Amino acid sequence: MRIISGTMRGTKLFTLEGENTRPTLDRVKEALFSKINYELQDSIILDLFSGSGALGLESLSRGAKKSFLCDSSKDAIKIIKKNIEKTRTQDKITLFECDYKKALEKLKNENIKFDIVFLDPPYITNFAEEATKLLIQYNLLNNDAKVIIETDNEEKVINNLDQSLIEIKEIKRYGRVKLLFLYQKVQA
Repeated sequence: MRIISGTMRGTKLFTLEGENTRPTLDRVKEALFSKINYELQDSIILDLFSGSGALGLESLSRGAKKSFLCDSSKDAIKIIKKNIEKTRTQDKITLFECDYKKALEKLKNENIKFDIVFLDPPYITNFAEEATKLLIQYNLLNNDAKVIIETDNEEKVINNLDQSLIEIKEIKRYGRVKLLFLYQKVQA
């Protein structure tokens, strides 16, 4: 796994061994970042289920101002820390070593708002839907913020999202992987 573009282009990242973590495929990551590339400059990023930290680091490489990374796995945290050190991005990253609910609560208390949020939890969970609800409930999204969910079952995700709060703008398919692009609905 490597950083595809930007100031850290070509940097090889450490990854987790085993079946517990599923890194975003390079072709999916490439398509994702080419779609949001112009929105990254000076943005504040949240990668809530970070794994190796690749999405947050790619965002920084392409001009994001700050990335917040979160993972509850001790093994993932070790890999993320190695990747932060390797890319020398310590000053641009805040790392949460806890589950996503605790991280979102901390972010709410710090009154931080995001421009782009990546949600790539284990596919069999409802974590993406629950996290989306908390992002809105805690007022963690800037105007025009984008929430991007990676899943292999978009029907399950769509059926579990509160569509009175969130609008699904687009679904992109890459084999069995789907990316859902969501925006918060403006409340009248």
